[in-house]
Amino acid sequence: MDTRLLRTFCTIARLRSFSAAARELGYTQSAVSQHVVALESDLGTTLLGRRPVVLTEAGERLLEHAAPILMRLDAARADVARVAAQPTSRLAVGIAPAASAVAPVVARQARRVGVRDLTLRVLPPVAVAEAVAVGDVDVGVVAAPAVRTDPLSLPAVSSLRATPLTESPALVAVPRDHPIAGRPGVSPPDLADARWIDAPEALGSLDELCATTGLPPLRVAVRCTGVDLDTLRRLLVAGEGLALLPAEAITPDLVGVPLVGLDLVYRSEVLHRREEDGVVAALVAALVAAPATGSPGVPSAPPGPRRRT
Repeated sequence: MDTRLLRTFCTIARLRSFSAAARELGYTQSAVSQHVVALESDLGTTLLGRRPVVLTEAGERLLEHAAPILMRLDAARADVARVAAQPTSRLAVGIAPAASAVAPVVARQARRVGVRDLTLRVLPPVAVAEAVAVGDVDVGVVAAPAVRTDPLSLPAVSSLRATPLTESPALVAVPRDHPIAGRPGVSPPDLADARWIDAPEALGSLDELCATTGLPPLRVAVRCTGVDLDTLRRLLVAGEGLALLPAEAITPDLVGVPLVGLDLVYRSEVLHRREEDGVVAALVAALVAAPATGSPGVPSAPPGPRRRT
C-alpha cells in the first residue's frame, strides 16, 4: 500500500469530506478521489461511501491500522532528522493539563541546563505522546490516573521512552457542600448514580478511565472539550458533576475525596525519544531529579526508565 494514499484516506475519514481533505492536503478534489480509487483497487474492496462520506466496515478496519502506521513513519522521519540536526538551545515541551503543576519545574530546570528559548505547549495526553514521537516537541510530560502498579497507556512507538516522574493521590473532586465532601473516602458503588464531567482532552475520557482502572461505567452529565482546567473546575464548583483529579489540582473551593477499594494514583511521566543527548538529555535528567528536592505541589516518585515497545 502506498503511504501517500493511506494519508489521503485517513484525512478523508477524519474530515468526512473529499473537498475538505483536498484543501488540507493541497491536492485537487479529483486527485483525492483518484487516491481513494487506487487504494480501493489495491485492496479489492470499497473503503468509503461517497454520499454521505462514511467508512465501510473494511474502511473502519483499515483506519485502525493506518493511523498508527503513519504515526510510526512520521516518528521515523523525525528520529532521522534529529540525528542529523545540530545541537540547539531552543526547546519545545508538551505538557498534559493534569501535569500542569510540573510546568514551573520544567521552566526552572530548562534554564539550569542552558535552554534559552523554551516553548511550553499544553496538549491532550495522547497528543503529547504523539507530538514527541513525530518531533513536534522535544520532551513531553503526561499525567493520567492509573492503578499504582500499571504503566500509563501510551502509543507503542519504539523510539519513545517514558520515565516516571511523580505520583499523587487520584481524588474525586466535589464542591464543598456536596453530600460526600465530608467523607473520609467513597467506594465505586457509592458513585453509581453520580453525574460526571467528561473532559477527554484535559483528563482523558471517562470511558478510558473505566477501562484502565476497573471503575464501573460512569454517567456523563456534561462533556467539556479543550484543555482548560479552569473551566472544568468552575463546573465542579457549580455542582454540575464530578471529576477525578490529581491532589495538586484540587483548589480551596473544592474537596478531594479518596476512592476506597481502588489503589489509584495520578502518575506523571516524562517522555522523550530514545538516545537523546545534549540539552534534551540534560533536561530529562533534571526533571527526574527535581521532584526529590521537594518542589511544592509535586509529590515525588521513585525514578526508573521504562521503554515503550
